[in-house]
Amino acid sequence: MTTRTLHRRSRTREVLTRLAAYLAILVALILTLFPIYWIAANSFKFDIDIFAVPPEWLPQNPTLKHYDEAFIQRPFLRYALNSFLVAVGTTTVSVVFGTMAGYALARFNYPWQWRKQISFWILSTRMMPPIVSIIPLYLFFNYFDMLNTKSALVIAYTAFNLPFATWMMKSYFQDLPVELEEAAVVDGDTRWGAFLHVALPLARPGLAATAIFCLIISWNEFLLSLIITLTEQSQTLPIGIAGRVTQYNTYWGEISAAGFMACVPIVIFAFIVQKHLVRGLSLGAVKG
Repeated sequence: MTTRTLHRRSRTREVLTRLAAYLAILVALILTLFPIYWIAANSFKFDIDIFAVPPEWLPQNPTLKHYDEAFIQRPFLRYALNSFLVAVGTTTVSVVFGTMAGYALARFNYPWQWRKQISFWILSTRMMPPIVSIIPLYLFFNYFDMLNTKSALVIAYTAFNLPFATWMMKSYFQDLPVELEEAAVVDGDTRWGAFLHVALPLARPGLAATAIFCLIISWNEFLLSLIITLTEQSQTLPIGIAGRVTQYNTYWGEISAAGFMACVPIVIFAFIVQKHLVRGLSLGAVKG
């Protein structure tokens, strides 16, 4: 067998491997994006067209009827604003305190292996299903007259997001060379200054990744909001969407319109922090 033949076969295998990879990516994209497309398409159809057989892959008679019903005739804008305020508040508090806690666990020395014990205790709080804490949280907020308030949701969501943020930021700070901070201290900076001026800017990819995950978790949370909030004054978007499933009818058009619009803020935020998010997810994936 000649060298030219071997080279041709190697080239053929390379092309086939690349085509297989592209095909796998295409299938993954279709499986991921088709539900979003179908929700968007249904939001522009009349009710009778949503259940048409065979299905209408493209709206034949587009209408904004469901958007009018969801955001003009019904208080979905109020639900969306509540979700935005709660998600942003929760993400801000979780990232700020999670960053400081993660830095403390990554850099400070603790006696008797307390670092490992504290880290495991923080992680163990994520192992508890949220439904287990429903009754204690309800009684707690009822005692302090905080039921049906957005501040109660921020506190509850932060309690579940903070361990995740702490562990995420701890891993990022551990991957940063401590010599950079030591050099800053030698040059006259304080420990707090080294954290703000050296460690924190280098950890921006980790901050972006942590923020997007905390935002998604807070934006989509359903169970705690269902129990803690009672009226549209503080109910979030998932509760408002679920409320269109009634005893007598399911308003699929309104659900599709509100569900599609609920995806938009997360997608926009993900595009804004896309560069830092990719770096944050891959940071520490390969260690020497």
